[in-house]
Amino acid sequence: MVEANGIELTEQEAELYDRQIRLWGLDSQKRLRAARILIAGLNGLGAEIAKNIILSGVKAVTLLDDQLVKESDFCSQFLAPQTALGTNRAEASLGRAQHLNPMVELKADTEKLADKTDDYFKGFDVVCIIGAPTEQLVRIDGVCRSANVKFFAADLWGMFGFSFADLQEHNFAEDVVKHKIISKPHEKTKTELVTSTVKRTLSYPAYQAVLDFDFTAQSYARKLKRSGPALPLLRVLQKFRDVEGRDPLYTERDAELEKLRKIRDEIAPQLVPDSALVHVFAQISPAAAIVGGAVAHEIIKTVSQKEAPHHNVFLFDPESCCGFIESIGVADA
Repeated sequence: MVEANGIELTEQEAELYDRQIRLWGLDSQKRLRAARILIAGLNGLGAEIAKNIILSGVKAVTLLDDQLVKESDFCSQFLAPQTALGTNRAEASLGRAQHLNPMVELKADTEKLADKTDDYFKGFDVVCIIGAPTEQLVRIDGVCRSANVKFFAADLWGMFGFSFADLQEHNFAEDVVKHKIISKPHEKTKTELVTSTVKRTLSYPAYQAVLDFDFTAQSYARKLKRSGPALPLLRVLQKFRDVEGRDPLYTERDAELEKLRKIRDEIAPQLVPDSALVHVFAQISPAAAIVGGAVAHEIIKTVSQKEAPHHNVFLFDPESCCGFIESIGVADA
């Protein structure tokens, strides 16, 4: 967990972050000011997450991406200018990202995620991985758990979004509002709202818990009918990436839909309708903003230790245009 370690905000920082300090307190802002964040995957979703994290006033952000800027990035990746077509996506995003907040230390890393050693991830307080195959998510989450580094995984396929948080043993303060009776005996009852701060601890499972979750179980059928096919759809899309080594291509839509239907019939038969598969091509800017905002907010809450985080899977369903939370394996510690 990030500690303030005696960090004091300068007068300029106190003025810049005044609204945030009023919102979550000076101690929480100091924790943010001490945090080092890794954001791996600078697609449209990664750009949205990076923007919000940088504006929050953390100490340092590393942008890791070995991919080149493509035309499809311009649907949602606002940090890379159009003149950067064909250049490295992390380096192309650095200039605009730095303009967001000159007080944050920014670095672009152009190496492949898979080439990074385990020790690399131990140098951060929070690691956020975007668009990675299952093998890498499991590996990096295991490294983060061993080093007490908070781990997030996030993805966006078209308008379908997902995020996962592994916070291990997470301590935080939560404001609880209760009614207090202030009237005297035999008088008409009068109350006032009293806010108290309660400290809590939650225990989070590893990413493997999402892979092991049985969405075909009868006990989950009622919730699946109510919330929609987002969770099995996530499994289908991740399987496609693991098999194909990429995400579905909008330039080969018909062929890619056939592949998606085949995977769907293997691992989630009769759970994901064909209509859910048509929204998963490229990355759509409004969806990137919604999912990226949700992920960044969770990272900020985690670092600042202010308010309860989500438990522990966020899904954005394009058909209903709603986001909802799944709690998989989270418990009070």
